Amino acid sequence: MTQRGIAGPVCNLKVVTLLVALSSELPFLGAGVQLRENGYNGLLIAINPQVPENQNLISNIKEMITEASFYLFNATKRRVFFRDIKILIPATWKANNYSKVKQESYEKANVIVTDWHGAHGDDPYTLQYRGCGKEGKYIHFTPNFLLNDNLTAGYGSRGRVFVHEWAHLRWGVFDEYNNDKPFYINGRNQIKVTRCSSDITGIFVCEKGPCPQENCIISKLFKEGCTFIYNSTQNATASIMFMQSLSSVVEFCNASTHNQEAPNLQNRMCSLRSAWDVITDSADFHHSFPMNGTELPPPPTFSLVQAGDKVVCLVLDVSSKMAEADRLLQLQQAAEFYLMQIVEIHTFVGITSFDSKGEIRAQLHQINSNDDRKLLVSYLPTTVSAKTEVSICSGLKKGFEVVEKLNGKAYGTVMILVTSGDDKLIGNCLPTVLSSGSTIHSIALGSSAAPNLEELSRLTGGLKFFVPDISNSNSMIDAFSRISSGTGDIFQQRIQLESTCENVKPYHQLKNTVTVDNTVGNDTIFLVTWQTSGPPEIMLFDPDGRKYYTNNFITNLTFRTASLWIPGTAKPGHWTYTLNNTHHSLQALKVAVTSRASNSAAPPATVEAFVERDSLHFPQPVMIYANVRRGFYPILNATVTATVEPETGDPVTLRLLDDGAGADVIKNDGIYSRYFFSFAVNGRYSLKVHVNHSPSISTLAHSIPGSHAMYVPGYTANGNIQMNAPRKSVGRNEEEQKWGFSRVSSGGSFSVLGVPAGPHPDVFPPCKIIDLEAVNVEEELTLSWTAPGEDFDQGQATSYEIRMSKSLENIQDDFNNAILVNTSKRNPQQAGIREIFTFSPQISTNGPEHQTNGETHESHRIYVAIRAMDRNSLKSAISNIAQASLFTPPNSDPVPARDYLILKGVLTAMGLIGIICLIIVVTHHTLNRKKRADKKENGTKLL
Repeated sequence: MTQRGIAGPVCNLKVVTLLVALSSELPFLGAGVQLRENGYNGLLIAINPQVPENQNLISNIKEMITEASFYLFNATKRRVFFRDIKILIPATWKANNYSKVKQESYEKANVIVTDWHGAHGDDPYTLQYRGCGKEGKYIHFTPNFLLNDNLTAGYGSRGRVFVHEWAHLRWGVFDEYNNDKPFYINGRNQIKVTRCSSDITGIFVCEKGPCPQENCIISKLFKEGCTFIYNSTQNATASIMFMQSLSSVVEFCNASTHNQEAPNLQNRMCSLRSAWDVITDSADFHHSFPMNGTELPPPPTFSLVQAGDKVVCLVLDVSSKMAEADRLLQLQQAAEFYLMQIVEIHTFVGITSFDSKGEIRAQLHQINSNDDRKLLVSYLPTTVSAKTEVSICSGLKKGFEVVEKLNGKAYGTVMILVTSGDDKLIGNCLPTVLSSGSTIHSIALGSSAAPNLEELSRLTGGLKFFVPDISNSNSMIDAFSRISSGTGDIFQQRIQLESTCENVKPYHQLKNTVTVDNTVGNDTIFLVTWQTSGPPEIMLFDPDGRKYYTNNFITNLTFRTASLWIPGTAKPGHWTYTLNNTHHSLQALKVAVTSRASNSAAPPATVEAFVERDSLHFPQPVMIYANVRRGFYPILNATVTATVEPETGDPVTLRLLDDGAGADVIKNDGIYSRYFFSFAVNGRYSLKVHVNHSPSISTLAHSIPGSHAMYVPGYTANGNIQMNAPRKSVGRNEEEQKWGFSRVSSGGSFSVLGVPAGPHPDVFPPCKIIDLEAVNVEEELTLSWTAPGEDFDQGQATSYEIRMSKSLENIQDDFNNAILVNTSKRNPQQAGIREIFTFSPQISTNGPEHQTNGETHESHRIYVAIRAMDRNSLKSAISNIAQASLFTPPNSDPVPARDYLILKGVLTAMGLIGIICLIIVVTHHTLNRKKRADKKENGTKLL
């Protein structure tokens, strides 16, 4: 066993021990929302710097959370409430005796308050990018929603809306309404309104007023101009995930009230489970019990915090390990780029270094000009020490000493810790780190960096990065480019457009094109780095053909960098660069391009890359996500590619998809996803995402998909219809993107243990099918789904197993004994391709299946599910359950049955006529024979 393998458990034990000892402080030190003694602590609500100052906003937020706390407490059967809330006031607002932030920042907020950036609409919204029972990313409210009391008529009180959104965010349940499918045909062949519970009542309303159901539903279609208006007075108590605005609604749908047949997202995503079933299965409910007695919990307490001066300290490793694999050179190049271009104006910056001891290289210096930036660059280390030992704690101690000289404390400051050393005593400074109020971003270099380094970042809410020892990696520059002030002001932050690195042979070229779109262009920088003593030959062409050469770049021969700043706003279009390696040996040439927004009224396209879990054990896959947006609008049809770099070995590239299948939960929500399981070795992996979009008119989604609180168009009260103001949609104007765009973002790092040496056994099954749909056409049923792969969502599965049942419970709880559909002639296609399969259900629909109050009803509903198998008979999880009605609904003309009855009547009549004719013929013939016989007899007598 390696030394690293021996030290790991000891260090982990120390960390765990310290965490237990300091657990009372964790809710306030970057650990996110924590549930303790039935109360949520550490909920962070952040107001965007672009929101104008308005003290009523703070008052209304407090009222909303206070109401929500009591409403949630009762809805969860006295289980949970909100105890401690923090509201992050933007630095753009005037100081008003607010407390100073610690690790809180806009980017870490659970709830954000910001506009849609020019669009109209006030839908509360929760960004859910994972599956059922999984936490979401954030809740979004507009300032107008929190200030305009008129909106409560359609959404309900703000406290109730917050509980609806909190259930999305915290417990991973989904909406129980469906605006796209407002009605459905139930198992008894009846047309029903999509709702939960089914006990909620209302009437159909046409353009001219109330109307019978048959006037709104014609031949299975919902007539335009019709809607279903709910009664303002109800007896139903559920459900909060359907219509929280109803005064009678005080609980979530449970097993007895849940409408499993409704075609809503909750049923599709959670396999027809009720919201309450999912909620009670959460970690919150496994570790808490209902409070005794009848008393209500105390109201929430609120802390108002505001960021002060931006303070950053670089804590840099200079031990002898940094001389390996050009680590020091990469650090110099990335740190210079950060100081000269990335860190925002007016930020205070200090620099410390460490080997076995710490050293202050530069006290805090405020950046007010380019000269200030150059001065700080001059303090960066130029050599490494002879010592191999490192003391990360010594470096951090000097860092805290530097930042505390400004205000006496390290609250709200940022440490950028870069190290390649294996420090086994890193746990010794954990109490100091936790109590400092500082956020630590860690950058691990090479395979020998301390295994518990990332704990410092995790516990303080910082970012984690890894830089492998490969020459053609740009991970160091990408890491520094990702670190921003965290204020949420996208118009002030740098946006990375390009990150390219190649090993270029002597006298060969690196040539590429980067797109500068019209939403960026201000403060644009082209950075070139190299490995040898002299710079490569640089040629850069702007969209008009203007040329820039090496002598136009500012060159730092010591750090081997060259940068070009484009004055004003860079011309939109394609910029082409060529780097000629004039050196006589192979070397890594790197290019990075960053810019800022060009227009404060038009947010630029952005990408945020991240993983679901940053520490896992083989054979668990990593789920990679890239959130591609412009403002809050999802960007569709982009080419999104993830690059994963292991500690050793070649990088792996992977295309991310937004197709609503496999790892991607919701189609066209702007979050591109994929499973990654190509693990080469144990250890750290670095993630980077490239986004490219070709010129297109329909780049943005027309609406914000996902989870919204329902806006009710109106109610009926005492027979009168009371309509609310029409809901404002979040619309947008079509904008022609002449050049497309490109973006790059680091997704940080993740670590994997337990990877077997040598060839891996086949332990990866096909992924679960999550988008199965069923449509009946006459007597046939057509199924459609996205093909899974041999391994999760990659490759090609071997076979499908489709089963069906008239009983939802049977297929849900006993899939193996449901009726098997013959799929012998159906071979799976490549992963990602849409499958279509049609068959005739061999289920008798005439048998009684449901009996209620002694009445017998015929079931016309069937339920279908599917799973895939690979060549080693590994099976996927059972898919979502699709359902369909086999017969025509009663409000439609039953044409086949009518024709059959007519035909039967005609045949019967023809049969009767034939019989009558036959009787007449037989009777006539008999009479004629009798007459002839009589004549013959008379003749005989005469003779």
